[in-house]
Amino acid sequence: MPNRFYNAFDLERESGSSDRQDFRSPFQVDRDRVLHTPSFRRLQSKTQVFWSGEYDFYRTRLTHSLEVAQVGKSICRWLQHSSDLLTDDFYLDEDLVEAICLSHDLGHPPFGHAGERSLNYFMAPYGGFEGNAQTLRLLTDRIFSQSRKGMDPSRAFADGVLKYKSLWSELKQVKGKAPNNHFLYDDQIGHLTWTMGEQDFPVELTPGEVRDRFQSIECQVMDWADDTAYSLNDLADSVRAGFLTVEKVEKWAAKNEEKSAPIEKLISAIRGERIEPFVGSRIGKYVRATRLEREVNFLSETSNRYAYRLVVDEEVRKESEIFKKLAYEVVFLSPQLKQLEHKGSLILRHLWEVLETRYVRGESIDGQNFQLLGNDDAEEIEQAADASVRARLVCDFLAGMTDGFAARMYRRLFEPGFGSIGDLVG
Repeated sequence: MPNRFYNAFDLERESGSSDRQDFRSPFQVDRDRVLHTPSFRRLQSKTQVFWSGEYDFYRTRLTHSLEVAQVGKSICRWLQHSSDLLTDDFYLDEDLVEAICLSHDLGHPPFGHAGERSLNYFMAPYGGFEGNAQTLRLLTDRIFSQSRKGMDPSRAFADGVLKYKSLWSELKQVKGKAPNNHFLYDDQIGHLTWTMGEQDFPVELTPGEVRDRFQSIECQVMDWADDTAYSLNDLADSVRAGFLTVEKVEKWAAKNEEKSAPIEKLISAIRGERIEPFVGSRIGKYVRATRLEREVNFLSETSNRYAYRLVVDEEVRKESEIFKKLAYEVVFLSPQLKQLEHKGSLILRHLWEVLETRYVRGESIDGQNFQLLGNDDAEEIEQAADASVRARLVCDFLAGMTDGFAARMYRRLFEPGFGSIGDLVG
């Protein structure tokens, strides 16, 4: 039975190509293409909270993405079951939501958010770096084909990963300085315009937070699924790693005058060594806390993806914010994690400095033009039109690294006694 929720506008690909000869739906094609990319596999060795590879049971970007996809699909099923606005032939497509959730962290660099902040700092003269913008760049321009032309995503899929729709230069003009996050690269304006069906944003959707709230319903589902996984599953890792103890949670709660029931239940779960059942039951609660409401905006007549919005019960949303704040202040700001973040930033800084000197500015190093990258990467960079394009390509190389590959390349370049002529460098 055809799903009337989506129309030709949603299914269209930027290239104009058709999936008619494929037995799969366009959204199944999108999902399957993501699953078979090196960028997706590299997530298994990229930091979520704790450095990947330190212990086998910690979540990585890959396991986090899989959990987000599971929650996202569960939300679709719950809405189908509970909402009077959906029917058997009018519903959110699980394959589309799964593809979006699996892809939402594709563009994130090694060493977590510290790595993202570092690359944005290095790229400030060249248009910045942002994990979500990098995800769009991978999907539309870099992955899946030998010619590096991207995977040609459907409009609904590309729009689903577009949490932010303001350009770097727009935010720079608004803020008076280079933005820290939540932007698209300026050269992605064509992809954004196509995704929006060539329609300009209304004047009331000003660049920044106001425009960021303008998301397709599938993007909203992904965003809440991501919040669910971040605020709950990361708690479990933090407890198992010894960062969240009863004493630390109680101390934090007293300092913040936070005596809420969720904190008390968390303390009880930690004390009873039942953190996994606690998290599991909470995930179900967060899924069932969602409902659909109708929406009217400048795209709601064009696509049902903008004719509905996701509403989350305020009590549950507040609980999620409490858990995120707890994890951030007790775990993410801890000296142990900050020392590791400093190490990751230092690794990226040294790699960036040497690669920028050699490939962006085209200067010799100690009077020599060392070939530091593999032939394909080096040739593409050297053929680029200008310094900004070369910098973006160097940034692509660094952002695509896993934690382990970045550390090995750093040691190979800067640590005497490490590495051999047989090592791979690209």
